[in-house]
Amino acid sequence: MIKIGCCGFRGKRQDYFKNFEVVEIQQTFYKLPMLTTAKKWRKEAPKNFEYAMKAWQLITHKASSPTYRKAGIKIDEEKKDKYGFFKPTKEVFEAWEECSKFAEELKAKFIVFQCPSAFKETRENIENMKQFFSSIEKKFVFAWEPRAEWKMATIVDLCKEYNLIHCVDPFKNESYYGEPKYYRLHGIGGYNYDYSREELKKLLEICKKAKDIYCFFNNTKMLKNALEFKEMIKATM
Repeated sequence: MIKIGCCGFRGKRQDYFKNFEVVEIQQTFYKLPMLTTAKKWRKEAPKNFEYAMKAWQLITHKASSPTYRKAGIKIDEEKKDKYGFFKPTKEVFEAWEECSKFAEELKAKFIVFQCPSAFKETRENIENMKQFFSSIEKKFVFAWEPRAEWKMATIVDLCKEYNLIHCVDPFKNESYYGEPKYYRLHGIGGYNYDYSREELKKLLEICKKAKDIYCFFNNTKMLKNALEFKEMIKATM
């Protein structure tokens, strides 16, 4: 089973629902929309349509990240060190509670914790992750996307202990743990990218190695590539 979607709706939502079975919501990373928005999106979607969403950046990214400015989030200077990197602070857990409420209204299946490249394999960061994931209720499937270089053994240990899926771009890294596989395709040459037919064929070969796979395109040509990949799979069945 390969389910294909985009990182964010592309085009009209009703058209998107006709073409795909799943979407990964991006807005929740920058700034959580109102709960009424989650209810609206859930109501609009077909019954079996699946939602994934990115965890709020207050959990994963430090307040110094430019993504805070992009979202218009201002943090008081004396509180800046209390956000991001899964820190066991009141602020991070409050952000999680808000994120979890939105996911419940959306009836999201997955929550993706995308970490910045600055979130490196250090003792402190590992302990932060352990405290965070051991403290929250597991109502959803959690996918963890480390952007820095982490040792395979560390990734496997954390994913195994806290039941996380190791989320990767399959053209850049191998997923070391978890089912279903959760792939986020960021563009081989960067976000401004259009996957060639040969590259999509290679992606299909990668996908054949696992039973269940979710593929989310996250590039400028995501809608085009997702539809092309879907047609390619259909032609092989």
